[in-house]
Amino acid sequence: MSDPAEPASAKPKRSFAKLAGLGVVMAGIGGGATYGLYAAGVIGAHGPEKVDHNPQLVRKGEADPYAPPPSADAKDAASGEEEEGSGGSEYRIAYYSFADEFTSNLRESDGLVQLSLAASTRRDGRVLRRLARHELAIRSAVLVVLADTSEPGIDTVEGKARLQKRLTTAINEVLTRNEGFGGVDAVYFKSFLVQ
Repeated sequence: MSDPAEPASAKPKRSFAKLAGLGVVMAGIGGGATYGLYAAGVIGAHGPEKVDHNPQLVRKGEADPYAPPPSADAKDAASGEEEEGSGGSEYRIAYYSFADEFTSNLRESDGLVQLSLAASTRRDGRVLRRLARHELAIRSAVLVVLADTSEPGIDTVEGKARLQKRLTTAINEVLTRNEGFGGVDAVYFKSFLVQ
């Protein structure tokens, strides 16, 4: 209880002091939270900019700093550069052809499948280099997918499309496991034979 002899002006001062102390505490908590978010890089600029070391998308007309040297069968051999069309995707597409054919038995069948493949990417040349570097592991993964493919339906358009998706996934899994990033957008059949 308060003392009746105490002046009335003392009560608001105590109340004001409590409010001022509470304000200082709240400002400290808010400042600490703000500093924590800043230090974590959630807000504001903090330290050196984070660099993404994964292959990046390459727009048509942009230079690819990781592009492999042009091949002898480049479309525009006179200038050493390929001309890109202005339609379709805004990103350039690069292809990687696997050197050898793939031959495998089909699941629960006496049938065989023999095919040759190419892969495409819209990302920089590091994907192509990684495909070449890990071709042995990719070859193994492709053969596993082929051996797990059943004969019924493989000769249909839908069956081939499903196989292409499974092969794309398998290749990206090998690249992700070995390099931390896939980057293959699609797989294409250069030849396809079921016996």
